[in-house]
Amino acid sequence: MADIARDDDTIEIALPPRFEMGERVLSRTVIRNDGTYTGKDIGEVLVNKGDIGYVRSIGTFLQQFYIYAVEFTGSGHQVGMRAKELCTLDHLPEEVLAQLGEKARQLADLR
Repeated sequence: MADIARDDDTIEIALPPRFEMGERVLSRTVIRNDGTYTGKDIGEVLVNKGDIGYVRSIGTFLQQFYIYAVEFTGSGHQVGMRAKELCTLDHLPEEVLAQLGEKARQLADLR
């Protein structure tokens, strides 16, 4: 979340949240501890790109952005992330599922 700037023109909370509670999501980026995650050193990797987690709660930041608390079951970390750092795995468009082919079935089995 280090790239959150107050002068960003986007006001996400004017629209509904992009993800729902319990939705399965994939991290699009590596997330490092910015000092807000206790018990880990600053700069330590909390989430790797491609890690799968579940949205546990939805809050706001600066009355401008949605922050999704995502629990990553592989590591046990619960991390606050922005929508641009996540990708849904539960609501992929049909054309994406068609392109994934057999991998789409494997993805469904991960539940």
